Amino acid sequence: MKYLTLLSVLTLSACSSVQHLPALGEGTTANMNLIALSEQSAPQGVSGTFKFYIKTAGSQYGDVFLNTEADYRDRRSITIAIDSKVANKLKEKYGQPADTFFIDKTIEVTGEAKRVTIDFLSKGRKTNKYYYQTHVDVNSINQLRIVE
Repeated sequence: MKYLTLLSVLTLSACSSVQHLPALGEGTTANMNLIALSEQSAPQGVSGTFKFYIKTAGSQYGDVFLNTEADYRDRRSITIAIDSKVANKLKEKYGQPADTFFIDKTIEVTGEAKRVTIDFLSKGRKTNKYYYQTHVDVNSINQLRIVE
């Protein structure tokens, strides 16, 4: 029944340039539903305002990655990818780095949830192995707010 509803929503959304999201549910269920929608919409994404509880975070080259699961490679994890310039503005606003401030908080993010390919590297080179993650890119401080 879930998949029939999901298929109906995707079929109807294909007829329109604006996607309207179905009720995604709460917590992990909402995350899995959003991941399924982003996979079915690939290579396009699913636009909306999403609510996530942040369990872990990391940073690389100034960009910050907030994760909904303890292991960012977990199939159920969604990553909020925050541009380094926005991360700096968030640090100014909250007085601490985003990769520590947002842990154990519920946030609301407006953007596009999109499936991205993550390559495994060996000695700095891509291997033939990869996996997928669902990312919501944050390029403006206005896309993100704390709700709890």
